[in-house]
Amino acid sequence: MTEKRYQETIHTDKNNYEYITISHDENKVRIYTLKNGLKVFLSQNFDAPRIQTYIPVRTGSNNDPADNTGLAHYLEHMMFKGTSKLGSQNWEKESELLNQISDLYENHKAENDPDKKKEIYRKIDEVSQEASQYAIANEYDKAISSLGATGTNAHTWFDETVYKNNIPNNELEKWLKVEKERFSELVLRLFHTELESVYEEFNRAQDNDTRLVQYELMDALFPTHPNGQQTTLGKAEHLKNPSMKAIHKYFDEYYVPNNYAMVLVGDFDFEETIQLIDQYFGAIPYRELPKKTPIIEKPITEIIKRTVKSPTTPRVQLAWRTESYGTREAMLADIVVNILSNRGEAGLLDLNINQTQKLLWGQAFSVGLRQYGYFSIVAVPKETQTLDEAKNLVLEQVELMKKGEFPDWMLPAIINDFKVQRMKTLETADGLATNLYDTYIKGRTWEEELNEMDEYAAFTKEDVVAFANEFFKENYVIVYKEKGVNDKLIRVENPGITPIKINREAQSEFLQEILAEKTEDIQPEFIDYQKEIKTDLVKDKKLNFVKNKYNEIAQVHFIFPFGSDNDRDLGISTQVLQYLGTEKFSPEDLKKEFFKIGVTNDFKTTNDQLTISLNGLEENIEKGIELLQHWMYDVKPDQDIYNQFVNTVLENRAAVKKDKGRIMTALTNYTKLGEFSRFTDIISKEELESSKVEVFTDRMKKLFKFPYQIFFYGKDFENFKGYIGNYVENESFQIPEPKKYPEPETSGKVYFTDYDMVQMEMSKVGKGHDVNPENFGKINVFNEYFGRGLSSIVFQEIRESKSLAYSAYVSYAANSELNHPDYITTYIGTQPDKLQIAVDTMTELMDELPEVPIQFENAKNAALKQIASTRITRTNIFFNTLRLKKLNIYHDFRKDIYKQIESLTLNDLKQFYQTDIKPIHFNTAIIGKKENLNMEAVNQMGAFKEVSLKDIFGH
Repeated sequence: MTEKRYQETIHTDKNNYEYITISHDENKVRIYTLKNGLKVFLSQNFDAPRIQTYIPVRTGSNNDPADNTGLAHYLEHMMFKGTSKLGSQNWEKESELLNQISDLYENHKAENDPDKKKEIYRKIDEVSQEASQYAIANEYDKAISSLGATGTNAHTWFDETVYKNNIPNNELEKWLKVEKERFSELVLRLFHTELESVYEEFNRAQDNDTRLVQYELMDALFPTHPNGQQTTLGKAEHLKNPSMKAIHKYFDEYYVPNNYAMVLVGDFDFEETIQLIDQYFGAIPYRELPKKTPIIEKPITEIIKRTVKSPTTPRVQLAWRTESYGTREAMLADIVVNILSNRGEAGLLDLNINQTQKLLWGQAFSVGLRQYGYFSIVAVPKETQTLDEAKNLVLEQVELMKKGEFPDWMLPAIINDFKVQRMKTLETADGLATNLYDTYIKGRTWEEELNEMDEYAAFTKEDVVAFANEFFKENYVIVYKEKGVNDKLIRVENPGITPIKINREAQSEFLQEILAEKTEDIQPEFIDYQKEIKTDLVKDKKLNFVKNKYNEIAQVHFIFPFGSDNDRDLGISTQVLQYLGTEKFSPEDLKKEFFKIGVTNDFKTTNDQLTISLNGLEENIEKGIELLQHWMYDVKPDQDIYNQFVNTVLENRAAVKKDKGRIMTALTNYTKLGEFSRFTDIISKEELESSKVEVFTDRMKKLFKFPYQIFFYGKDFENFKGYIGNYVENESFQIPEPKKYPEPETSGKVYFTDYDMVQMEMSKVGKGHDVNPENFGKINVFNEYFGRGLSSIVFQEIRESKSLAYSAYVSYAANSELNHPDYITTYIGTQPDKLQIAVDTMTELMDELPEVPIQFENAKNAALKQIASTRITRTNIFFNTLRLKKLNIYHDFRKDIYKQIESLTLNDLKQFYQTDIKPIHFNTAIIGKKENLNMEAVNQMGAFKEVSLKDIFGH
């Protein structure tokens, strides 16, 4: 090992708070430990007057009681329900009823007679109705959104539950008040309606075959450890029989300051911030954690085979158990993963499997957990291959690893790539904050995390090969994911819930205090694009430059003002290029050359633009440009490779038509735009099979003779200008005219596609007026107030009051280009037996915009605070101008939106709703199992038509 570069140093600030820094840490992270054990990680980032906050708790599903799995995740949901002060109109009366409900749940859990259990649940529902009179739904989110927070959320995993908010820096103290309140006390209000939402989440997971495979894989890898025996969502029987007392006990044991941390990265003063954190969180008492006996798994000494079935494309997944995150074995497993799969660039699987198209797809990855981890390989076979053939192909690459048959330059190139990826991650507030909380959860120090790169660099090829031979034996788990009927589906039934009353206009004293407390407003800053973007000419090409103020990474983008509308085959042409080489380099060698210099390339085709991008260390960008142009100018046509590519494309098309998410996307597009759209207007199988490869390679050879502009993001513009002219030639081709696609009216039709799944998903799409930038402020507030977010009217009514769906929203999307229409979309994912009431509820909500003045003011102020505290940085400075140009806007239009929102009234919003939303007719997309479809509900929405996969995909 090399000598450690990073070392801890202890300091004392001016207020006598002791903290640790790490020498040479460019982010200058300060780590405090309060007297009650609370760890605080602080780092400054002045991109915007905002703070990325995380509160990571070192507990997750692995600490669930064996008879109450899913508890940690359900507790995470309940942490948004408030406390005795936040979320209650009359805590004395509400608490009495909540105690009754808690006792009823214990009786329900203990009762074995099904009829008696139902009777107890009816009583729970009855008392819950009474308790809801005193509850105020979503007060936590109302308090947080009033600060101008974004990204409010949380997640639960094996060993972690993490609470997330991004806040304006002037609202730090108010945020601390709110968080201190919710971390001091747990109140399980609106428990049975939220439980129904968790049921919905469980049932959604039933339709996710990635989870299906993962559950089976983990169960086999960890036959005794909670990693494999306790899923985050929990077992169905435990969800049906919850215990409020067990949740309270869990909160009291694990939600203690010596078991969670505060991570803040943003624009703040260190000394003031730690004082505030201590003021609010320092008084929460330290408490000993429960003693846990480590569970040690026996070594796996054989191949363990499992099989699962679902309607999607078959695949096979292999996994080997590893030691815990940060151990020598886990680090070597990371290196081996990257020798096999380094982000699709130059790994053995990348080159020998994906590049040569031997499988549809193959990838390796590793996951490090607090205790143990695993190394995994996924292989998706072609239709003519068996799952075992796919398995054998990826295992051949593992054998090459064991023989050391990978180039000597690969290991240092991987380490350099690790460093570049870390550099990219740590330059943003969220990237650094995420790394800090992950380090805390895994029980490592920031010093250990920063020294990790030196430890990786110390491994030799001999170390890696020795590890591979010791690690890869017949000691793995293999899960065969076959196409078929999922025989493992467990549906958690709706126990029958009476909708509760939502007290929309009520406010607790705590919330009133938060709203009344004034802070000095952040003044919005609007960017002068002409000032921030330098422009020049190189020959006949416009050259744009934005300075990178953060690190040594540079980007160059060649931006062509035409796309698939101008040339339908353009996207396919860039894809064909990926599999072809030149006289000088084979396709595999080209990948290696790019990886050696640490430069990635990316081709992105949209309907009106093609962008070719290079990204990497600035010192190597010219080499990347030279290599890119050599590749494109000298690409070597190969009909055999092209024919193989066509087969891969056609098989991928077939695979996409088995994926629920892709089917819903295609169905929604069909519902919105009809049978002829960009989505369905693709090159046919016959055209692909009859084409010569030169049709596509000639496009690439000529591409740099078309008009384009260049955008460079880096440090040294003069140096870039000095060499870029060598790679520019004058234009000699004109841009083809774009194809026009219809944007038909939405007229009350219902389109249905049959798919074997537990839930029903329904999306309504309505065509509005042509885009009008003068409405952007109204649209912003409408979405915040009515359609999206935890405190929106739709969320409160659909989920909080009636528990109809885990996910529901209404979204107004302004078109990105003048003379094209806006669209409004509603979405509900629910159980088939709830479709009728879900349709009725959404129809009722959309019939007349509900008027809740308090909620409107909250939404309006939140929107203003978000704009005021947002700053445009990095490459967005340039790319925003391209987006605005489509709207004929040439300044920072946020200034206009801010003014619109400032003067906006609820009457203005209502008028906008009446004129721009209410008259809209909607088409409806529904996906689900046909036998579960409630035709009575469907017929209310319009003329019904079942459409095939061929209809909606266009092939």
